Amino acid sequence: MERQMYHYATVSKALRELAEKGFTVDFNLKENHITEHPEDFEIVHVYRYEGESDPSDEATVYGIKSSKGEQGVYVAGQGANSEKGASTLLHKLSTKGRD
Repeated sequence: MERQMYHYATVSKALRELAEKGFTVDFNLKENHITEHPEDFEIVHVYRYEGESDPSDEATVYGIKSSKGEQGVYVAGQGANSEKGASTLLHKLSTKGRD
């Protein structure tokens, strides 16, 4: 499935619109499962938000489908915690197969 890239004014608007599309599970709460079983997840939507004045406002919102049929979101901030765990795996998955 082709991933869709969206551009919203805010992260909260992206989350609202993804929820309207059925992406209601908070995968941030299932981060350990993502890191232990990345093969169980497919990224279908990616949204990158950059704050206008503060680089620390950057975030990526992933719309994810699990192999169990769950649809949800994972929000990765671009701060210190984005260097490890699920954030790194999701970034790799989102760029996998791209030239």
